[in-house]
Amino acid sequence: MGRARDVMDAITAAVAAGDASAIAACYAQDAVADTPDAGRLQGRDAVTAYLMTFADAFSDLSFELSEKLEIGDVAIDEGHVLGRHTSALRTPDGDIPPTGKQIRIRSCDIATVRDGVVVAHRFYYDQLDFLTQLGLVDPQQLASGLPAQRVDLTDGKVPQHS
Repeated sequence: MGRARDVMDAITAAVAAGDASAIAACYAQDAVADTPDAGRLQGRDAVTAYLMTFADAFSDLSFELSEKLEIGDVAIDEGHVLGRHTSALRTPDGDIPPTGKQIRIRSCDIATVRDGVVVAHRFYYDQLDFLTQLGLVDPQQLASGLPAQRVDLTDGKVPQHS
C-alpha cells in the first residue's frame, strides 16, 4: 500500500498504545478533524487531545478493522473500536465517570494525507450506541418516547406534517 495507508496504520497503533507524541507526529500542524461529538477540531494539538480522551478512558483500547482501504491520498478504515471504560471520559459536556463497561462500537475513519501527514480526518461512530453500551442511555426508555405511528411509504406518498 502507500503513504496514506501507512499514516492511518500509524495513527491506529499510536491510539491503541496511548502514545500522544506518536499521534501528534501523524498530523499536520494545521490539520482539521470532524467528529460526531466534538464538532470540528482545528490543529494537531486539538486532534491529538481528542484521540487521547479515548485512549485515556478505555483500557485495552483496540481496533477490529473489517476494511482498510487506500485511494490516492485518502485512507479509510471501517470496523469496530473495543475497550473497557476504566477512567473518566472527557467530553465537551463534562466528564463521564468510569462505568467498567466493555464497548464494541462500529466506526469509520477517513483521513487525507499530504506530505506524509494527515491534513483532514473525518471520524464517524454511532453516539447513541456508544452511550447505550456504556449504560448511560436506556434503549427501552428511549424507544418508549418515540411516536407509535408507523409510516407506510409503499404507496409512494410522503407523509405531510403540520
